Amino acid sequence: MFNQWVKFPNNFEELNTLRLRFYEEHNFPGVIGCVDCTHIAIFPPKRNDPEYPEHIYVNRKGYHSINTQLICDTNLKIMSVNALYPGSTNDAFIWSNSNVYNFLRTLHGLGHTDYYLLGDSGYPLRTWLLTPLEQEPVINTPEYQYNQTHKSTRCLIERCNGVLKMRFRCLLKHRALHYAPEVASQIINACVALHNLCIEHNVPVPDDDEGEVNFGLLDVGAADYTMNVGVVNPELTAGRRARQRLIQNYFNNRQ
Repeated sequence: MFNQWVKFPNNFEELNTLRLRFYEEHNFPGVIGCVDCTHIAIFPPKRNDPEYPEHIYVNRKGYHSINTQLICDTNLKIMSVNALYPGSTNDAFIWSNSNVYNFLRTLHGLGHTDYYLLGDSGYPLRTWLLTPLEQEPVINTPEYQYNQTHKSTRCLIERCNGVLKMRFRCLLKHRALHYAPEVASQIINACVALHNLCIEHNVPVPDDDEGEVNFGLLDVGAADYTMNVGVVNPELTAGRRARQRLIQNYFNNRQ
C-alpha cells in the first residue's frame, strides 16, 4: 500500500542517548520510546474501490480513518510514523508488522535486552515492549510504583499526538482529510516531518482556539493475549519475566 516513513535510531550511540534521557527525565530505566496509535479521519473512499474499499477504513468509533502508529522520544519528537493501515486495523497488528518491531525483536534476539518501548494494554507484552500490569496493584507496592511510572512516562505519546494535531488542524477528527487514502498517508507523513522541525527549532505550540477537541485517540481496553487455554507463548512468558525482574530490581527500591 504505502511506504513506511521511519527515522528510528539504529545504532547503540543513539539508543543509549535515548535511554539516558528517559531515565534522567522520567526515572524509568531502559526506555527508548513510547508507542501508540491515533486515528486520522479521512473522507470515505469510494465504496467499490478495488484497492481501497470504503468499509475497511471504518474504525471502532464508526468514522473513516487511517490508524497511524507513532513512536516518540522525551521531547515529543516523532521517531517513527506508520500510516500504512486503514482504521479497522488493530493497533497490535500494526505494531507487529512494523519495521521497529522487527528491529527491536532482532536486537533482543542478539542479547541486547536493555532497550524497550512502553505501550498501553492494547499491545502484547514482550521483552522489547513493556505494558502495564493487567490488574491495578495495591498502593505503595513495587507493582504500584511500576504502573504509576509507566503511566506517567507513557503519557508522552498522548501529549505528542495532541501537539501534532494542534499544529496541523487538518489531522483533527472533525476536519477529515478529503483525499484518497494514499494521498492522506503522504499528508500525515509530511505533517510529522514538519512537527519534528518545529520541535528542533522550539516553535511554540499554537493555542487551542477550537475548544475541547477529540484528537482521534481510541480508548482501547486490555488486549486478550493471555486467555488462549493450553497455548504457551514463549515471547509473552519472557516479557512477563522481564517485567517482573524490573519491578523487583528497580521499583522495589523506590517504596
